[in-house]
Amino acid sequence: MLDSLTLLFEKFFLFSNFNIFKSLWQEEPERAVKWPVLRRGDLLEVQRTLFIHYGIYLGDNRVAHLMPDIMPVLTNNKQLIKPVVTNKRLILGCIYRNASIRVDSVEDFAYGAQIMVNDMDMKMKCQPLVSEEVARRAEKLVGDIPYSLLWNNCEHFVTRCRYGTPVSQQTEKFCDCLKTIIRDQRSVALTAGIGVMYILCFGLAPSTTLPTILIPFILWMAG
Repeated sequence: MLDSLTLLFEKFFLFSNFNIFKSLWQEEPERAVKWPVLRRGDLLEVQRTLFIHYGIYLGDNRVAHLMPDIMPVLTNNKQLIKPVVTNKRLILGCIYRNASIRVDSVEDFAYGAQIMVNDMDMKMKCQPLVSEEVARRAEKLVGDIPYSLLWNNCEHFVTRCRYGTPVSQQTEKFCDCLKTIIRDQRSVALTAGIGVMYILCFGLAPSTTLPTILIPFILWMAG
């Protein structure tokens, strides 16, 4: 089992070297960034490759943030786990649904991007907790944690700490987009067409016919 998993990761990293994945996997270049004035308990956010990443400032140039990471699954060596989580480690961690709430420097958290401070306060309906309470909550949660892109991500972590309620506006936007796709009746015709092509390629069988009928029917009913 371990040998098969290792081979899978090797193949995955091999594909990451192709140009088609370059924009997805490339690491951000290091550049000089002037940080804003940070206070203990501040909610920080930075734009990463595919999403907005969030963290809680603890003071002394330290940020607590939830990061998907594959490295703890592969090794117990703290020296290998400690360095900043790269895009490759992050994406594989998402796939394996493994994460940890870790403490990194502001520079490692920002990953070369500009930091925004407490911008979410204007979007949330509830008032933030006292700054010291926010920081203490974040410190208590440091450690390994299961990861879910929709139900337990970095935004859920910071909103739980700062507002007392775990929510994710990025998740809500994704679900709204998914609802729009489902409600668009053109998706029914598209999935039906793909199903017919699948039957023509692989023949008429329960494994091809049932999805061709059921998936368009479910989308039609949901719309």
